[in-house]
Formats: sequence, structure tokens, C-alpha cells
Amino acid sequence: MKAKEEWIQAALAAQKNAYIPYSKFPVGAALISKDGTIFSGCNIENASFGLSNCAERTAIFKAISEGVREFQHLVISGDTPEPISPCGACRQVVAEFCAPEMRVTLVGRGEITKETTVGELLPYMFTSKDL
Repeated sequence: MKAKEEWIQAALAAQKNAYIPYSKFPVGAALISKDGTIFSGCNIENASFGLSNCAERTAIFKAISEGVREFQHLVISGDTPEPISPCGACRQVVAEFCAPEMRVTLVGRGEITKETTVGELLPYMFTSKDL
């Protein structure tokens, strides 16, 4: 199995672990480190909606909490007719930890994909250089 196919399958597997009693909207993510380690994440909801966490942020926070800081690819999967689009909060968190040129694969139902980059997802991103 090619690497990207493995990464897509990891995101789809993570999507199955989503805790979504309110929205019923499962999302999965697979963040791949420079050395090839896959950090998966799913969305985790809370009755107090503001305390919910998206799949992308779950995967990133897992990697950062393990001391990993360099990444090569992100895959996001959702139960959407077209490839899923990450929310604004996730785009900003991805921009904090991933290079603008890093590749991102968005996946919808039937494994329909769209390829993009961090920079294309969040043009004019706010970074530490803006402080």
C-alpha cells in the first residue's frame, strides 16, 4: 500500500472513533511526522459545545504532546459528499505547527479527495512573525 493510501485509511479509521452524540458528524485526521509516524485524531464533542475539539486539533495536540514538531502531511476525512473543509480554528492551529507549503489531503465520502496546502487553506495566516 502506498504511503498516502495508508494515511487516508488512518484518517478514515480515526473517523470511526469520533465522539459525536450531538452533531452526528464524524471527522478523522491523520498527521504524519517527518519520520513517518502517524498521529490520528477524531472530533470529540461536549454538551458545552465550545469545549468540543476537532479531529485536526486532536491529532496535532497528540503529536505536540509527544514532543514531535516536524510534519510532512495532513489528511482530514469527513462524512461529506465532497472533500471536507476544515474549520477556521483548525486552519489556524495547523498554520501554527505546519509549514505553509505542507501538503494536505481532504477526503469526503467514497474517498473523494482534494489536494491542497496549509498556505492555500489559510492565506495571510497569522503567525509568530505578526507578534
